[in-house]
Amino acid sequence: MESFKLYINGEFTEGSACFNSLNPATAQPWAVIAEAREPEVDAAVQAAARAFQSGPWPAMTASGRGKLLLRLADLITRDADRLARLETLDTGKIIRETRSQIAYVAEYYRFYAGLADKMDGRTLSIDKADMETWTRREPVGVVAAIVPWNSQLFLSAVKLGPALAAGCTVVVKAAETAPAPLLALAELFHEAGFPAGVCNFITGFAAACGTPLTQHKQVNHIAFTGGPATAQHIVRNSAENLARTSLELGGKSPFIVFEDADLESAANAQVAAIFAASGQSCVAGSRLLVAESVKAAFIQKLVEKVAPIVIGCPQQQETQFGPLCTERQKTFIQQTVERSLQQGAQLVTGHYKIEGDGYYYPPTILDCSDSPAADSVMQELFGPVLSVISFRDEAEAIALANNTEYGLAAGVFTQNLTSAHRITRQLRCGVVWLNTYRAVSPLAPFGGHGLSGSGREGGVDAALEYTTTKTVWLRTSDEPIDDPFVMR
Repeated sequence: MESFKLYINGEFTEGSACFNSLNPATAQPWAVIAEAREPEVDAAVQAAARAFQSGPWPAMTASGRGKLLLRLADLITRDADRLARLETLDTGKIIRETRSQIAYVAEYYRFYAGLADKMDGRTLSIDKADMETWTRREPVGVVAAIVPWNSQLFLSAVKLGPALAAGCTVVVKAAETAPAPLLALAELFHEAGFPAGVCNFITGFAAACGTPLTQHKQVNHIAFTGGPATAQHIVRNSAENLARTSLELGGKSPFIVFEDADLESAANAQVAAIFAASGQSCVAGSRLLVAESVKAAFIQKLVEKVAPIVIGCPQQQETQFGPLCTERQKTFIQQTVERSLQQGAQLVTGHYKIEGDGYYYPPTILDCSDSPAADSVMQELFGPVLSVISFRDEAEAIALANNTEYGLAAGVFTQNLTSAHRITRQLRCGVVWLNTYRAVSPLAPFGGHGLSGSGREGGVDAALEYTTTKTVWLRTSDEPIDDPFVMR
């Protein structure tokens, strides 16, 4: 089996213990992972704090930080095939997606490399004649970046890129489920020449690793992607250090198809929205809201597109649909679908047993038009289950779309540009895709509200999350201060 170590203060090291990582396609162990507990967590945070306060990193120019990020991007491009193989082995994501995604990950680091020397303050037109006043953008300090197993190289890039461009130092906690790709990424940070302590990579379990990290008094910002329940624990933990938090959480995103939509294009996008990555995406379009007049025709198109999906070994290029990452997730989805059927949902396709090893669950569609409060409609399943509800008019579509505690993303398919603008304004979410779905770019901010979190990743907005504003006042008069007991 392969083995992966922690990376702390510029050195690869063993942890307090180790554990096996399983290949979801076979349910068999394939790698031995070093486990961080409180001693390793403290060592990583202390290293990041030292690197932030002294040494080459705080002395480095912003353009120097950008050059390091560019070097890292080139190394990721060079090793993309290896990183893709590791991510597929450890998570079960199909190789055709991991290869494509990792190639694009490098572009995020290139974007933030270019932004490093452009996070400027500004001069204020202050209302005092004898004052010059300006602001500076300065790094917030030590960042704890907590990354989930799905799309982890991408979800770490949207944290590491802006944090490092801003001048912060980072402790990355990879999920204990499938951490190998992120620990392998540490090798490229080392090769790129980042000073010791600037980037530290650890993994471990919640009580022994996650809690001491988020409670650590030297952590200034916590950037987390994951579920709302874990985020609530993190927010409570952050009371110990009053760290800032940016939280990119789950979603129950509506995919709205109006009767004037291009149904063929919308059907392709819906397949991508819910069955790509086996539905294991925070932006999965898991609630199909479709106009009553085209519901039957649209569901038929979906069934025709789902039937030939190639389910198989994720390492094979022809595979389109791989396993779920864990047995626990598979069991949760099976049970939720069963409850939803008992609550009145109708099975359109899927929900059958896939023979063989691994954590496979098939693409599944449930018609929930007569059971709009079924569990599959209201709960995030993080899997390949689509719940369908019909609507009669625009007002009902918007009401159904907003009937959720989440607020991450939405898809809207219509040929009417006027209604598209009107609907976009009324949807309570952070991202709206019009006549497309699941598109991302390093130039565009991403995030939600409600149970979908707070803060933004991507774009200039993300970089500003990792800075704090310092205001500088310069008195330009040579005259003595008139009255020292009166505020200027």
